[in-house]
Amino acid sequence: MAFAPGLLAGRRALVTGGGTGLGRSIGRRFLELGASVAICGRRAAVLDATAEAFRADLPGAVVTTHPCDIRDAAAVEAMLDDVWRHGAADILVNNAAANFLAQTHRLSARALDAVLGTTLHGAAYCTIGCGRRWIDARQSGVVLSILTLSALQGGAFTTPSAMAKAGLLAMTQSLAVEWGPHGIRLVAIAPGTFPTEAAVARLRPGGVEHAGVPLRRAGKHEELTDLAAFLVSEHAGYITGECVVADGGRRLLGGARAGAQEMLEWTDEQWAQQRARTPSR
Repeated sequence: MAFAPGLLAGRRALVTGGGTGLGRSIGRRFLELGASVAICGRRAAVLDATAEAFRADLPGAVVTTHPCDIRDAAAVEAMLDDVWRHGAADILVNNAAANFLAQTHRLSARALDAVLGTTLHGAAYCTIGCGRRWIDARQSGVVLSILTLSALQGGAFTTPSAMAKAGLLAMTQSLAVEWGPHGIRLVAIAPGTFPTEAAVARLRPGGVEHAGVPLRRAGKHEELTDLAAFLVSEHAGYITGECVVADGGRRLLGGARAGAQEMLEWTDEQWAQQRARTPSR
């Protein structure tokens, strides 16, 4: 193991989108390192199944579940109150996000809001809600936001996500200054390809490719979760306002989404097929 088992002992983390994908992997790693974890998401059944799996695999793990649509500011406040009733969190992981491939000029307002509402507004509601509680209680805290490479350089055919993630980067840098005197750190990770079932289905219709990655492979979830654990730990106590890129070198080769160049040449029929694969918004 890269870290001592008790690296996060005594800490409590709230992970948004914690029932599936990278959020689930991050929550599990934090539990392995001694933290207690609260996971939130829209589907209660998914959260409950994840919590049960954590408890079965990690005897003694302290996990609470908090169904919440973070697009709703009032629901976020109620969710945070519920989390705090089980014990004040001192780590927030902004992981929940929405994204899909689309021609931007064909996006409806509903589709645009579906991405911005979860990825930007929801993360901002959670961050400000946690920050207010920490500052009022004179408590330190850490906010870790999971970004994408598009936050740094844009992302064709995923424009709303790029806009939202760039906003989270600006939030990370702004609040690192504003909240620094309160002992609150804000950090971010911009991952390259770390496959999850949902991301592959929605964003990589041709499958996962590594041609644009110098290391010629996808990232492993444990590589990202170990980085997350380090950034929220006391060992990273002097790091704030920074975004760490973990992409196997992809950004150094331009960093465009695999297949983006080909998508520029897609026909209307091909885009219609892609829309058919995308859940309705």
